Amino acid sequence: MSGTAGGLLAALENSAVAAAIRESSWLYPALEIAHILGIVWLVGGAFLFDLRLLGLSRAIPAPALAQHLLPWSRRGLYLLVPSGLLLFSTNAVTLAADTVFHLKMLLLLVGGLNAGLFHRFLSPSSEAWQHTGIPVAAKAVAICSMLVWLLVIACGRLLAY
Repeated sequence: MSGTAGGLLAALENSAVAAAIRESSWLYPALEIAHILGIVWLVGGAFLFDLRLLGLSRAIPAPALAQHLLPWSRRGLYLLVPSGLLLFSTNAVTLAADTVFHLKMLLLLVGGLNAGLFHRFLSPSSEAWQHTGIPVAAKAVAICSMLVWLLVIACGRLLAY
């Protein structure tokens, strides 16, 4: 860790907000609960949609299911990011040096890119899928999504021990 980055991480970890979270008997657990709820909404919605792309629940058109589920995934992201940053702040120096944390961040990037590529290039043609079938590329994105989110969750759990 370079001097400047290490100094910034130490300053974050020693900030009043991080100290308040560490010293509170309820704040850290409340943030963990918010983080878990965010995981449920983000990953739950994504998994259900991914399963549809893989051929389950064919009676529900993929665009209709996306319109219903994916806003919940976004809401999960709105909980995950701030709660994750606040949780990180309490132990920033140690986490930033942890290989599992680096892997988790890399996987988050892959998950975001995977979702972005899906929405940019595949989703616009999804109305036709009811007649043409789900394209192989969309199925590959779904498999990638499921694997990445499972691995992100596993990394998160490993970081807790």
